[in-house]
Amino acid sequence: MDKDEIHLRRLPTAAPWGPHADSEFHGVDFLPEDLNEALETGMRVNKKYSCLPAEEKGIHIINIRAIEDIGYDQHESTLLNSLSKNPDADCKYGLYFRDGKRKVDYILVYHYKKSSAGKTLTRRVHHNDSSARSARQDQPLPGKGVQLEMGESEPHVDYHEDDKRFRREEYEGNLVEAGLELERDEDTKIHGVGFVKIHAPWHVLCREAEFLKLKMPTKKMYQINQTHGLLKKINSVIQKITEPIQPKVAEHKPQMVKRLSYPFSREKQHLFDLSDRDSFFDSKTRSTIVYEILKRTTCTKAKYSMGKGEGRKKETALLNKRRKCGKYGITSLLANGVYSAAYPLHDGDYEGENVEPNDRKLLCEEWASYGVFYKYQPIDLVRKYFGEKIGLYFAWLGVYTQMLIPASIVGIIVFLYGCATVDENIPSMEMCDQRNNITMCPLCDRTCSYWKMSSACATARASHLFDNPATVFFSVFMALWAATFMEHWKRKQMRLNYRWDLTGFEEEEDHPRAEYEAKVLEKSLRKEHKHKEKHRYFPEETANKWRQRTDKEKLTWKDRFPAYLTNFVGIIFMVGLTFAIVFGVIIYRISTAAALAISSTPSGRSNVRVTVTATAVIINLVVIIILDEVYGCIARWLTQIEVPKTDKNFEERLIFKAFLLKFVNAYTPIFYVAFFKGRFVGRPGDYVYIFHSFRMEECAPGGCLMELCIQLSIIMLGKQLIQNNLFEIGIPKMKKFIRYMKLKRRRSLDHEEHMKKKQRYEVDYNLEPFAGLTPEYMEMIIQFGFVTLFVASFPLAPLFALLNNIIEIRLDAKKFVTELRRPVAVRAKDIGIWYNILRGIGKLAVIINAFVISFTSDFIPRLVYLYMYSENGTMHGFVNHTLSSFNVSDFQAGTAPNDPMDLGYEVQICRYKDYREPPWSENKYDISKDFWAVLAARLAFVIVFQNLVMFMSEFVDWIIPDIPKDISQQIHKEKVLMVEVFMREEQGKLQMLETWKDKEKKKGENCNNHSPRLSRSHSGSLSSCHSYPLDV
Repeated sequence: MDKDEIHLRRLPTAAPWGPHADSEFHGVDFLPEDLNEALETGMRVNKKYSCLPAEEKGIHIINIRAIEDIGYDQHESTLLNSLSKNPDADCKYGLYFRDGKRKVDYILVYHYKKSSAGKTLTRRVHHNDSSARSARQDQPLPGKGVQLEMGESEPHVDYHEDDKRFRREEYEGNLVEAGLELERDEDTKIHGVGFVKIHAPWHVLCREAEFLKLKMPTKKMYQINQTHGLLKKINSVIQKITEPIQPKVAEHKPQMVKRLSYPFSREKQHLFDLSDRDSFFDSKTRSTIVYEILKRTTCTKAKYSMGKGEGRKKETALLNKRRKCGKYGITSLLANGVYSAAYPLHDGDYEGENVEPNDRKLLCEEWASYGVFYKYQPIDLVRKYFGEKIGLYFAWLGVYTQMLIPASIVGIIVFLYGCATVDENIPSMEMCDQRNNITMCPLCDRTCSYWKMSSACATARASHLFDNPATVFFSVFMALWAATFMEHWKRKQMRLNYRWDLTGFEEEEDHPRAEYEAKVLEKSLRKEHKHKEKHRYFPEETANKWRQRTDKEKLTWKDRFPAYLTNFVGIIFMVGLTFAIVFGVIIYRISTAAALAISSTPSGRSNVRVTVTATAVIINLVVIIILDEVYGCIARWLTQIEVPKTDKNFEERLIFKAFLLKFVNAYTPIFYVAFFKGRFVGRPGDYVYIFHSFRMEECAPGGCLMELCIQLSIIMLGKQLIQNNLFEIGIPKMKKFIRYMKLKRRRSLDHEEHMKKKQRYEVDYNLEPFAGLTPEYMEMIIQFGFVTLFVASFPLAPLFALLNNIIEIRLDAKKFVTELRRPVAVRAKDIGIWYNILRGIGKLAVIINAFVISFTSDFIPRLVYLYMYSENGTMHGFVNHTLSSFNVSDFQAGTAPNDPMDLGYEVQICRYKDYREPPWSENKYDISKDFWAVLAARLAFVIVFQNLVMFMSEFVDWIIPDIPKDISQQIHKEKVLMVEVFMREEQGKLQMLETWKDKEKKKGENCNNHSPRLSRSHSGSLSSCHSYPLDV
């Protein structure tokens, strides 16, 4: 036969297999005896895996290519018949092991290289309860003592791949020792990718649930306190009204009774309802337990001997250097490429014909669909499927979206009030009145000419829509709204903690990260090396003490000082870069305005301000979106070099850095327009210049508030639309399409293979990996800043945020259900550091709105004029009061307009917006007393507004209790009921003990009263007396 073909013989079903099998395999003589050692090396993993049930009678296949590669030829062969029934249907296409009974709780994925002979065959081996056998051998393993045939060159061996394989073998062996059951599958439609299916048996689940202190429902049920009287009627009416917008999910229905929960204990299994063990631990809990085992199971070394030779020595040194971190958990193995992915499986398909009902399908229909945008979220089902941490995110997002409804309504009313009163606003009417004939000074040197104030009529009228007395009320309202929102969320969070049995949950210290352990080990080895050099000869006792001391080593601030310094310098540099970009946009605005001012077309000159503002804001938006992605990567790198100890510390530090950089990036252009633009302009004849050529830009005659509104609205809306449509929809779909095309290109041309239905773990592998909740929270926190920080300038911000969030909830839901691999469920009782960030933004919003109202808007100057300078108690004359006069003869040389007769008459005096002395005064162009009066009023308003609103916010915080009264009563009731359960249990034990003692006492008396003549039976009675405790 041709050497490339594979020669197989049928093995008896009871044939033993493994390192101790007979060389003849019970009459099958196609393997020589001296191959046992090679097989022993190559089949090391046989005892770790299982593929087919012991009951299944079939054909067992071994990869004979391994034997052929090491120099042995095969002889006669017998054709194999395929299995009659499809095993994929029995295991529900990957949701169960091949026996159809054991559920797949977790998947490990790795890459391997197939031999050049073609597709590797599957090796399937019987297993029993006592030992699990190997499912598959991906490549021939080099065996000890096997010599190559004469004339054959030594085959090329990839030592990195071998090292990875042996690490996998060791790690998986440790998993089996930890009690997990594994099954390998490399016969998939994805070329070069193998899967290890993991199942946690019942005793492992019980053990780990006790270690993790998981609260599980007991048999004891109790009635939840219901409202009575008027409140009950109100609640029933509300339930009937809101019934159409409730999701059709069993978990969302109001509960009348609740099971008492208690941390699981193997000694107290009688407390729990274990009638259905398969459903007692749901899929989310099972995957969490397996993940905990994967994290703490380590792989300490590779078993492969690298051989001899200079090249191999280099390879060995490289691998030893890589193995210097000592222990490998699943995170380290993923980082080193030993495994390429690790994830729990989704419950099944969410669309298609004949799809079995499952939680994923239900979530897709009742939650992850745009058609149900008006309904409440099934938060309990989300928690059941994805875990508490993701459930809390969507619950918080739902509460935030609900709270935006009243804010949006009030914002619309404020905007409509501005629209209704725009024709009654005296200052804007004066600006639009052409009879006033107010001539304004040029907006730039030489090329700009004098202009009429009435030409800015449209800007003045539009400014009134957002700059009116109602915006002050709206700022106070939004400050109180933020405080109420935080309190409402705390109460909602407590309700969820009660419903989800998290009331007594305290987060334990997480496992140290692999990078942290590597750094600690490196530090201890370095210290040990120095110590050995100093003390080459010292007693063994001293050496042991030294080792114990190095085992307790940890990283100090001195070890992290270079990283801290890099973080500080890096953050300062990034903030400086943001400022530099904003400064560059300012230069663009000034230069573009000067260039457009010399335009030959009148329309170009008249629309200079609108054109410059719009283009500059678009540039800012593009820069913000690009820098957001850059800053996210830089924040992660800066956090990695700090080497935080635990994942929680890593996440908190990453969030803080990313938020700081993205906050500065998003709000710096807005801060510039709100507080700096037009403040440092100077005056005609003495302007402030940048680079001695560009004049600082001024605000429009109606003030900078209108421009602030334009800037805020474009950045907020553009950021949300682009990030939602491009980053959250477009890019994931593009990545999915690219992966699909790559897999299609690699896929075998075999028609039968192509038509075979994919296993669940293959389908999930093609999904996008879960990257954490930080990007989702960050997007919403930045939006929360837009809604609260500058709401005085843009009352419609809550409305646009509400519309965005309605789409965002369903978009994120669809992404989690259909686009992402199922994340590992994480227990959490709150939203963590994000709550503190929200509180900080709420406090900062009060201060910023106070400054926006007092310094950016004309609210304070109007009040000062109305109560100090108005002759008739009205706003007539306000515009003239805010304008100062300038004599055109005082222009600096070369700054006067080139065409002074552009308006058709000679101008002697022009006006500009400022509080300065007139040219006919003794101290001409000096700051006037009116300026100081307005400034004092502005500062006083900031102080009063800030303290008043802060006090009101604290009052709201104090008056609303963090824990709802009914929840605190239910928690107390649970504690009392649990005490009662244990008291009854103790009383039962005492009664049983007393009964046993009484019976023992009576037996003893009966034994002592026996007659001497019945001595033969006496001994039997005594023996029965002594055997009684055993019966008990």
